Amino acid sequence: MSPNLPPETLTVPPSLARLAEDYRDLIRQISSFVGVGLTATAAHFATLALLVEADLFGPVVSSGCGFVVGGIVSYLLNRRYTFESSRSHAGAVPRFAVVAGVAFILNGVLMNFFVHDLGLFYLLAQAVTTGITMLWTFTGYRVWAFAHRPGARGA
Repeated sequence: MSPNLPPETLTVPPSLARLAEDYRDLIRQISSFVGVGLTATAAHFATLALLVEADLFGPVVSSGCGFVVGGIVSYLLNRRYTFESSRSHAGAVPRFAVVAGVAFILNGVLMNFFVHDLGLFYLLAQAVTTGITMLWTFTGYRVWAFAHRPGARGA
């Protein structure tokens, strides 16, 4: 049996509370990015599977088509919910396109490698590819495409 502890021994140390406060926005942002990413990934995978299973395109081209569909979903939801961007669409779209363009190329190269060189099943290849490209896109969107401008809303 454990002894009853006084309430003051159950408090969070101030340093840990400060740390949680310092990273609260980042944790919220990452959580939102994951939720948006799951939605965009579902759109990507649905497009990929539909095109492959209907025998319209191979896995690499179908993945590229799915990437575009998922990219549109990602842009709209990330701009609004994850990054709460203060950039206008005119300022954010070109930056988003650069980050997404690099991710599109990375997606194609990785899918080609995993499917054709390693012989992975296309949906497994896409899952691995998505994980890798997600690291790139979160960083690119956060620090550049949707970065907050000084003096803008909420500044």
